[in-house]
Amino acid sequence: MATIEVQATEVHSDRAHAAPEATATELLDAMAGAPAGRDRSRLRDRAIEAWLPLARHLAHRYSGRGEPTDDLVQTATVGLIKAVDKFDPERGVDFAGYAIPTIIGEIKRHFRDRTWSVRVPRRLQELRLAITEANSTLTHSLGRSPTVPDIAAHLGISEEDVLEGLEGARAYNATSLSTPISADGTTELGDTLGGEDHEYELAETRVALGPALATLDEREQRILTLRFYGNLTQSQIADQIGISQMHVSRLLTKALGKLRTQLANDL
Repeated sequence: MATIEVQATEVHSDRAHAAPEATATELLDAMAGAPAGRDRSRLRDRAIEAWLPLARHLAHRYSGRGEPTDDLVQTATVGLIKAVDKFDPERGVDFAGYAIPTIIGEIKRHFRDRTWSVRVPRRLQELRLAITEANSTLTHSLGRSPTVPDIAAHLGISEEDVLEGLEGARAYNATSLSTPISADGTTELGDTLGGEDHEYELAETRVALGPALATLDEREQRILTLRFYGNLTQSQIADQIGISQMHVSRLLTKALGKLRTQLANDL
């Protein structure tokens, strides 16, 4: 009974912020009876404008929940426009009684669909709201912060569902990668994230390289070592081994060809 009285009080308060009944109702009645065209379009615009105070009032009821008030007013206005377009005076329902749940529904959909940092299933969104409400109720009744079993018993769900809802709630707000995480503020959250390590792509090749090098003769191995580990030029290698630079070039090409063939067979 108390809940009904509270809801009735809220509806009465909302209607108090509606447009003057005579003017607003007359505009809606005139719009409903007008044929499609410029005159009906003008009446529609005037009706929407006349009921804007109601939309703004409902939007402000949901302010302070992390969303800019301007966004909430815009969302409430969309709900008002839908209510004006779908309202039928012949059904005998006053416009305020029809528009209020329509506008509130649009605002709640905005919170459900637009305010989460990461898109999660609707079931988890609704579970988060239920857990938040249960937490507030139980904190008041128990005089302490409720535990997971307390919330599960209150909602009639399993503890696993409560934990899933709490985990899903973490997706509501995102944390900036620029958030400082060290005491001196020099380390940011983004600094702790790993980057792409291209060395992993070469690990398997390095493992196979040893056996492949073992298939070369001693002179070929020495030429490759001097060229790629000693960083010597072909002329310098030729001087050390005692052969011509042209011969070094041919041996180097031959040795690399063997390695490629061997690695292709092993990998």
